[in-house]
Amino acid sequence: MRIRIVDAFTDRPFAGNPAGVLLLDAFPDDGLLQRVALEVNHAETAFAHRLPEGGDADWALRWFTPVTEVALCGHATLATAHVLHTTGAHEGPVRFATRGGVLVATPDAADGSITLDFPTAPLTPAEAPAGLAEALGTEPRAVLDTGPDVGDLLVEVADEKTVRALAPDHKALAAHSTRGVIATARAEDPARGYDFVSRCFFPNVGIDEDPVTGSAHTALAPYWSERLGRTTLTGLQASPRSGLVRVEARGDRTLLTGHAVTVIEGDLLTW
Repeated sequence: MRIRIVDAFTDRPFAGNPAGVLLLDAFPDDGLLQRVALEVNHAETAFAHRLPEGGDADWALRWFTPVTEVALCGHATLATAHVLHTTGAHEGPVRFATRGGVLVATPDAADGSITLDFPTAPLTPAEAPAGLAEALGTEPRAVLDTGPDVGDLLVEVADEKTVRALAPDHKALAAHSTRGVIATARAEDPARGYDFVSRCFFPNVGIDEDPVTGSAHTALAPYWSERLGRTTLTGLQASPRSGLVRVEARGDRTLLTGHAVTVIEGDLLTW
């Protein structure tokens, strides 16, 4: 069984967010998928298999963290689309049947990027829970709930410097949301090529800090689109690995665009 490690939302190796990708004939027992994801031990491992022609989707796709299956994942979807296109397993736009609905990934032959069409997260203003500021390490300027599919609190903080300096108490953060917390601020200098920054902490799914999070940008895109008065923006996720996500807010859909690089390819010997 071939397995690949792909760095997503980056155009260079050892940056962005790594994901395991396995193309299967069918999904085996869930326990085996979870054990493989734990062995890979990246934020997500993606498992996909081809569907019969004539349906609403081309491939079935599931994502597992080292500890659980998740309902929506951007970077592992990008990584899977990258593998399909670079191996010749699929040409042109690919439709994935997932727990988050049918998601479309469209390659751009001109620059090698891939654009994902994802549902926009519904944002609801929320009160900052007691203890959130202490757990995060800074006072929130605004707090929003991102809905059940994303499952995070979106927290705007004072500035980009504050986002970059965060050293949260991950165990304490786990009490405040289903998945975790997205911390964000406006970019200090948009001339650097991005409009806002973020970092994502997901202790409830076994990921203290996710390097680059596509699903979080389905909440960040509408939030900063309204704040900045533009529908097309670029976000920098300022984790140690770092990565750029180009976003376009389209009402109930959000487009996420980025690059991906395969860094490891080998055989899974036990299946």
